[in-house]
Amino acid sequence: MKVFCEVLEQLYKKVLLGATPENDSHDYIFYLNPAVSDQDCSTATSLGQANTGIQGRHQPISVGLAPIAVAPTCLESSSQMSSSREVMLLQLTVIKVMTTQILSVKTDFHAKEKYRDIIKILLESAEVDSKLICMFQNSDKLLSHMAAQCLALLLYFQLREKITLSNSWIAFCQKNLSEYSESNKAIYCLWTLTGVIKEIFKDSCSQKTEILKQFLTHFNTIFEAFYNSLFSQHFENCQDTSKIVNILMCFLELLELLIASRIYLNLHFTSQRILFWKPACVLEVITWPIQAFVKRKFIIFLKKCLLCKVGEDLCSGSVPALMPPDHQVAVDMLALANAVLQAVNSGLLKTLSVHGKHSFFGGDEVQAGCEHIFGPDHVILRAASLVIMKSLEIKFQYCSSAIEMKVDLQRFMSELLTFLKPHLQPSLELHNPCKWLSRVFIEQDDDMLEAAKASLGIYLTLTRGCEATESLTQGKEVWTHHTHENGYNPHCIFLFFLGNIGFDSTVLLDFLISSETCFLEYFVRYLKLLQKDWDNFLTICNNFDAAESKYDTSTCDCVPSLVQDQSTNQTIPHRLTAPHSHIEVCACHSQASDAPSEPLRAVTSKGNHPMYAPSLSSPRASQSLVDYDSSDDSEVESTDQCLANSKQASLYQQGTKEIQDTAVTSRDEKEFSLEPPSRPLVVKEFDIAFSFDCEVAPNDVISAVGIFYKTVKCFKELQGAICRLQKKNLFPYNPTALLKLLKYIEVISNKTMNTL
Repeated sequence: MKVFCEVLEQLYKKVLLGATPENDSHDYIFYLNPAVSDQDCSTATSLGQANTGIQGRHQPISVGLAPIAVAPTCLESSSQMSSSREVMLLQLTVIKVMTTQILSVKTDFHAKEKYRDIIKILLESAEVDSKLICMFQNSDKLLSHMAAQCLALLLYFQLREKITLSNSWIAFCQKNLSEYSESNKAIYCLWTLTGVIKEIFKDSCSQKTEILKQFLTHFNTIFEAFYNSLFSQHFENCQDTSKIVNILMCFLELLELLIASRIYLNLHFTSQRILFWKPACVLEVITWPIQAFVKRKFIIFLKKCLLCKVGEDLCSGSVPALMPPDHQVAVDMLALANAVLQAVNSGLLKTLSVHGKHSFFGGDEVQAGCEHIFGPDHVILRAASLVIMKSLEIKFQYCSSAIEMKVDLQRFMSELLTFLKPHLQPSLELHNPCKWLSRVFIEQDDDMLEAAKASLGIYLTLTRGCEATESLTQGKEVWTHHTHENGYNPHCIFLFFLGNIGFDSTVLLDFLISSETCFLEYFVRYLKLLQKDWDNFLTICNNFDAAESKYDTSTCDCVPSLVQDQSTNQTIPHRLTAPHSHIEVCACHSQASDAPSEPLRAVTSKGNHPMYAPSLSSPRASQSLVDYDSSDDSEVESTDQCLANSKQASLYQQGTKEIQDTAVTSRDEKEFSLEPPSRPLVVKEFDIAFSFDCEVAPNDVISAVGIFYKTVKCFKELQGAICRLQKKNLFPYNPTALLKLLKYIEVISNKTMNTL
């Protein structure tokens, strides 16, 4: 037995280094074939039994044991390998490493061919896949887990090599996934299926779609049956709740990978669409009397689905680029969004466990002497908020009735704000309702920007609907009150965002360079709105300054409500007014269309450019940024498309006062000329003054620290920084279209300041 272990150890070292074994392939089968009892599927309990099993098999002629000079290994010495369990673990490790070397592009060709030959023989003559399935029933958790990992790799090897999948494996899955049971066999089936799909994502081959199609063909029907059976269970009636929790977690991981493969590899199997066809099943789990961490996992899963970010945390290696959206994906997303809103309307938010024990990597039990953490679970608050916002945005894209959209928005935002109210201190009742977004998402920048983008999309869709059916001029006061009351005014949300980062342009630059968030797309869409809705923006700035003056607080802190009693007679005069200057600017410049001429080609990965690093930020800005858990390119491709078809603009007016950083030359200014908007999104003469119970500054005074001044200054600094990086070819993509939008904002802001 000592020789047997030495050969295995030497073989492991060779394979780990990618060296080519010298002996005949059949000789190694003797050492790699696990000794498994067919009766009880357990390993032999002594070396004698293992050795007996070994002796009954084909003996190799001779296996060289030449030592290998450098072979990093954590193996125990042969004398310490005192049980058949360790022998079997070493066998599984060698099989796993050998299969990984076959799938690696870095492995030497001759070594790869030798490994491939050994694995094929092992599958055909030794039926190792059947023995691995048998190990699933072993009480040793490590051994059964290693068996599942090895089987997943071997199944993927068979798919890559176009070898017919084992009938024993297919029959095993069909038997254990045909309906829900509390057996561990179902968990191992789910583990193995998940492992195969992960390998498909990891591999760099160009036939991923065909391989996945071949694999799912065998399991498409049984997967749907298991989906229906699992979610039809009554949690309170389960004898062992830990079993169903384990199965739910395994199944959710597999379901996420199936949806990810549908989005990234453009397949449309039933197993990939079952969530969208029957979303109520998954939503029902959130209402079960189940542990809080399970509800958290499911609400985060729904968030990923609606954001098309499924699979980012589960796929090892790089995630493939998104396929162009198709009609079926759009229909499925609409179905999911409608189901979420219907569940919210039925009281879904009331079932979420926001308080209670916080779950961490080490569990939810606090050790003696450690500090207890109190307060709500902000992960659930953020996920639930983003799920509702994204669902509304998706639904409104396919809704033609402005009245229906208003009613839905008011109902669901009221439900959301009521849900958030007890967990946000101080209460939103004393503040601008639009501040809810920055307060809920303050610790997660990527989610905050997704929520802001969804809120902006809702506003733009609803505005277009109102323009098509009614005159905004007639109901402008009601309209503006509606945007504040329901917490989705885009100017308030953007100003609160700037306040959170201290109006630091270097933080905005970090966001623009980074591929971790959707800030590029959100920022471009907001700048387009801002150039059309300038007068409304000025009114919001006045309201912010008045509130700040009354409460002696900054924008980052306490801002009173913009939707107080409108019957009061005390109003805020317009310290910043620009109806005439805005018109003059529009007359002096040709139109800045919705699609500037140069498309933005955003960086697609963090490593593509040396200037990606946050070193561009000031120390304060760097501290304000957080680590991003799961974000990638954040749909910057759609920004490219919406910015792709622009007209050439006329030259920038020579007489415009320049407040920009000295690094921006006159040649740059001419390059980024713009045209005025064809029509305002909201009426130009915006006469509404929100009611505040406070004194305000004189009309002719503009504070050097006012919100308008700080915002414009931030934009100008950002524009200068982008120009400097562009001149040195250090900006990771072409920012011309973005600079045009910033230049136009500079023009109208200068006009506004000149009229004061």
